[in-house]
Amino acid sequence: MHPAKQGCIFVLLFALPLAMPLLPSASASSPSPDPGPGGAQPEASGGRQLARLVRLPNLLIMGLCMVLVRACLLLPNSPWRQVLAPGFGLLVLAALSVGAAGYIINDYYDVKIDAINRPGRLVVGKAVNRRHAMLAHLILSGLGVGLSGWLSPWLGLVNLGSALLLWGYSVRFKRVALVGNLSIATLTAALVLLPELQLRTGHEAVWSYALAAFLLTVVREIVKDVEDMRGDAQHDCRTLPIVWGVPRTKWIAGFFLLCLALLVMGACSRALLTRQWELGLWLLLLVLVPLLLVAYHLRRADRKKHFARLSSWCKWVMLAGVLSMLWMAG
Repeated sequence: MHPAKQGCIFVLLFALPLAMPLLPSASASSPSPDPGPGGAQPEASGGRQLARLVRLPNLLIMGLCMVLVRACLLLPNSPWRQVLAPGFGLLVLAALSVGAAGYIINDYYDVKIDAINRPGRLVVGKAVNRRHAMLAHLILSGLGVGLSGWLSPWLGLVNLGSALLLWGYSVRFKRVALVGNLSIATLTAALVLLPELQLRTGHEAVWSYALAAFLLTVVREIVKDVEDMRGDAQHDCRTLPIVWGVPRTKWIAGFFLLCLALLVMGACSRALLTRQWELGLWLLLLVLVPLLLVAYHLRRADRKKHFARLSSWCKWVMLAGVLSMLWMAG
């Protein structure tokens, strides 16, 4: 097996068991059962609350994505000491710091909305003081921008733009139809491109993966807007399902899903025609077929639990897409 595959599979086997206990279950969006008179809801430990605040599973997947881009796409034949060079480690730390800061500031401004949409997963204002949350956001954002700026002024500008966009999203953009969805999708694509911006190899496949990440993120963010309609509507948010209604919103999500399916279909066909059988079959069975299933169930979805399930499926499809880079290493 190629060294890049061996190393990344090791990282995956280490990261996923760590992340699995923190991933929401299929019923995570449902209210917790009533503990009864005089009872109390069990509180998660401080470590778990902190992990939930910064979305540790998402951060692990973000870090894995950056490692795979560098190891499998940009430096496929290089030794691990070059792949995991100190400069790249600092770039990953910077990106994850900005990402964690974004999650914190989003929860900071969404306390009232999350109290309606996800009361069982509320952290800021309940387990974490709001003032401390804001301080953590500022420290992590400063750390991310400062580290990347020390590596390269260009990388510093990209992470500064990401930090500002995350703040704008939390304060305003997420409440505007489609603007918030496109903002998060742009940030996801930028994460995929960061290793390429550091090395500047000109590898075209990185841009294809970034486009795929952009499209799938738009779909997932739109689905999440439908899931969160109740809380959003009570706080004057103007998201797509509130402005245009659920049926039209599903058509918009379907359009981005179709674009993504065509992109994956093209990549799958190209891989099979060039006899990259492993890559082609992976894309076909673990990315394209699940995307078609998402489209089928999106058409039939009409309840909050349906959209919560679709959101989780999109996350797993994204993970499968990220892991397809393993077969790009040869």
